[in-house]
Amino acid sequence: MRVFFLIIVLIHGLIHLSGFVKAFGIREMKELTLPISKPMGVLWLIAAAVFIIYGILFYFNARHGWLIGLIAIILSQILIFYFWKDAKFGTIPNLIILFAAFLSFGSYLLHKEFAGNVDADFKDNNSLSTIILTAADIAHLPLPVQKYLYLTKSLGQPKINNFRAEFTGGMRSKPGDDYMKLHSVQYNFYRNPSRYFFMKASKMGLPASGLHIYKNETASFRVKLLNWFTVVDAWGDKLNQAETVTLLNDMCFIAPATLIDNRIKWENIDDKTVKAIFTNGNITVEAKLFFNEKNELVNFISNDRYETDGKKYGNYPWSTPVEDYREINGYLLPGRAKLIYHKPEGDFTYGELEYESVKYNLVKIED
Repeated sequence: MRVFFLIIVLIHGLIHLSGFVKAFGIREMKELTLPISKPMGVLWLIAAAVFIIYGILFYFNARHGWLIGLIAIILSQILIFYFWKDAKFGTIPNLIILFAAFLSFGSYLLHKEFAGNVDADFKDNNSLSTIILTAADIAHLPLPVQKYLYLTKSLGQPKINNFRAEFTGGMRSKPGDDYMKLHSVQYNFYRNPSRYFFMKASKMGLPASGLHIYKNETASFRVKLLNWFTVVDAWGDKLNQAETVTLLNDMCFIAPATLIDNRIKWENIDDKTVKAIFTNGNITVEAKLFFNEKNELVNFISNDRYETDGKKYGNYPWSTPVEDYREINGYLLPGRAKLIYHKPEGDFTYGELEYESVKYNLVKIED
């Protein structure tokens, strides 16, 4: 779909060159019956160039590409009105491109909200110590967790104040559905725990965007189909609790060095299993962590997370089995994860994610 739209934009842009060619007498254009002055010919050339630039920006998901598209459409349509007899059919691709730019603008607005929250945390919530993590810092942790921190190469690295992670993968809302392809960008901060998750997705060629916000112990989650029409709008105490579980999960798999946080209490279950009890303000959640013989953390199971579509909430055991440990930015981290609700009628794997990148202790937003 993206390539098909790019072809439409490029062809439409190149057609605008006809006005330039006729105005400067480069060749005869019999299909253009109206006279075109050289200044008007230059405007046709500019419109062609702007459309081509927009097509490239659209293909590479440039955040402000919609604005270039809008400029191209306005200039093109002015020329079409001026030369209506010859150019009126150019209105049709302009309307198609306007629709695409409108969709991109919807995603831009949701991302702007995401970026505004992240920027605020960089200014006000980004002052934890980032001195080197040592063996003394982890001595109070259960032995399986200590071994895991050694395995992940967390020791000898700076303590973690924040991170930025990118994922690709898929999500679905029902067991029989195809996965909706997605790309996400996420920021977590740990002085006052917060988590911001923005995703762009598509299903059957239709774009969608979503935003998780968790700060001050309060969570919200919205998904917009075609980047404008809200299909999920979740908030409230159950979502606050669910997102606190997600925050703990991120600490375990994406930022293991944060497991020294004194807001986590630990209980040993056996030599390969521990329980983590995480308290953030008035919210306390629990999870069991399962390690293998290699000291890899291979699963995380919590009974405190809720599945929701924004209208109803279901409480089921939630697990995130991981695999493919690999070196990512100096750490040994799991490369892939599944997101599973264990329901009475059977397990429902609603998501599969894979790392694109992880960066730690940033000083400003990189989006």
